[in-house]
Amino acid sequence: MTRLLPKLRFTLLAVVLLWIKTYIVYKLAFDIKIESDWDELILLFSPVSSLLFFIGLALFQNKHRNRFILGISALLSFVLFGNAIFYGFFDDFVTLPVLFQTNNMADLGTSIRELLTYKTFLMFGDLILLFVLLRIFPNYFSTESLTKGEKTSYFASVITIFVLTVSVAELYKPSLFTRSFDREMVVKNLGLYNYHLYDIALQSRSSAQRAFASTNSYVEIENYIRARDKHVDESLFGTAKGKNVIVISMESTQNFVIGKKINGKEVTPFLNDFIKESYYFDHFYHQTGQGKTSDAEFIIENSLYPLDRGSVFFTHANNEYMATPELLKDYGYYSAVFHSNDKTFWNRDIMYPALGYDRFFNLTDFTGTQQNSVGWGLKDKDFFEQSIRYLKELPQPFYTKFLTLTNHFPFILESEDRYIDEYNSESDIVNRYFPTVRYTDEAIKYFVQRLKEEGLYDNTIIVIYGDHYGISENHNTAMAQVLGKEEITPFDTLTLQRVPLVIHIPGQTGRTISKVSGQIDVKPTLLHLLGIKTKDHMEFGTDLFVAEQEAMTVLRDGSFITENYAYTKGICYNTNGTIVDRALCAPYAEKAKTELSLSDRLIYGDLLRFDGHNKRKTGTMTTSFQ
Repeated sequence: MTRLLPKLRFTLLAVVLLWIKTYIVYKLAFDIKIESDWDELILLFSPVSSLLFFIGLALFQNKHRNRFILGISALLSFVLFGNAIFYGFFDDFVTLPVLFQTNNMADLGTSIRELLTYKTFLMFGDLILLFVLLRIFPNYFSTESLTKGEKTSYFASVITIFVLTVSVAELYKPSLFTRSFDREMVVKNLGLYNYHLYDIALQSRSSAQRAFASTNSYVEIENYIRARDKHVDESLFGTAKGKNVIVISMESTQNFVIGKKINGKEVTPFLNDFIKESYYFDHFYHQTGQGKTSDAEFIIENSLYPLDRGSVFFTHANNEYMATPELLKDYGYYSAVFHSNDKTFWNRDIMYPALGYDRFFNLTDFTGTQQNSVGWGLKDKDFFEQSIRYLKELPQPFYTKFLTLTNHFPFILESEDRYIDEYNSESDIVNRYFPTVRYTDEAIKYFVQRLKEEGLYDNTIIVIYGDHYGISENHNTAMAQVLGKEEITPFDTLTLQRVPLVIHIPGQTGRTISKVSGQIDVKPTLLHLLGIKTKDHMEFGTDLFVAEQEAMTVLRDGSFITENYAYTKGICYNTNGTIVDRALCAPYAEKAKTELSLSDRLIYGDLLRFDGHNKRKTGTMTTSFQ
């Protein structure tokens, strides 16, 4: 051992520095929940084995070993850095499917720049130190070859530490390897670098699922869904038969802004009034995962859960689906999407045909200038204004979807477009959020008025929904101020996942419905309003107008909400936010786990290709107006 240690000086120094840096980033950049001192110890020691392994690979080099150590340290530092930036935006860790979404990166420029500060670059300080020490003391850090026995001893020690880490983690969290969607738990117990190895294993497994899928796999899931009660509200079934449908996706709009005033002014004055003449669901939750807006689209139109890793739009765009646009073809509907962004963003130019869309109005169909654009594309008002001329020329009845952009992180808006002033808190993100929400509200008001002027309003269902959260947990202190609370608890974070859902049906007054619900329920609800029964459809949602004895909404991270209980981050609450016995949530937790698992299997195995009702049309979707 005395002969081995001098050969390992630079290796161990690199490991220790990266270990310290990793733990500091854990504490400062990630919001990892620590429940006990034992949790803290696990978090501290979990990266050790992977760091020893990866940096130890340089031991197979001799002359240039220390350069390899610097290179491996740099690579691992970039992994850490990338996760810190990604987490700052998505409150999540990077997965392998996300890394394949490289064509999204150019459009993320503004958002990433907002997260970059001088502090983020300090995490490369250990590399500078290693480089300086290597230049000053080159002879102190030996590159003498290790014997075969010494290499064996080193990696045997690494394996022992890894096995010990995994064993302790599994003893402490017995469900660790069955909760791949809970990335925070995996990172906390296995370490960030081991997590990425685990993620690669998951990706390999999911890739194999389609190859080995069979009709039997589909039948099992079909039996589960068929056994569920699928009632229809007879008083509303078919009440909008044959009418046009306009679906508006409100970027990053959370439900807490509805009815709220900032500096004495309403944040959503139009929606506040529109709700009074529509059906408004005030306990409606987004259920998105890493795919964010694309996940919301997928859920809304398929009534399936998004994947636990990556975006379905990227990973499974070639699957068979039974989405709303495709189903409506049999009833004479023409379908189109309006989105003033690059058609390849979130792989939409590939995914939309799979969902059955006839037409995609994208960036090339709109006229963008420096004055009418912000961040990701056209400002919402200009977007709707330019869309009207296309919309009124579509064959009727039509099913159309509009995706707004202005209220996107980092919520930048010029002063002349602000209808209300910024909020005043410690968070610039929270402060800027309210003027951009207000702008989108004004843009939708303009769009509805134009629909009336063009004679489309009285024959069109309008569905408006929030796609996902806008304010992440990184801004909880400011959000506590906004909501008038001392602090934001996990229960508060869960309730903040509510997003607006407004369904306006011509000629109906509507009402507020407080049923616990989610994006997965929109497809069956809309189809029932159009007079289309969904009893034989493979869907996990239910008609929102049907009163259920045990309504339940499951989020992608395994959290869930029922009429009496809410569960998140391993804590069971009653509807007042009081912590109660976890046993009360246990039956629902099992159901949530089952539904997420079955939906994942359906997508990973492309099992809808075995559905006899699947009559997917083949052909090419047009991307320029005909």
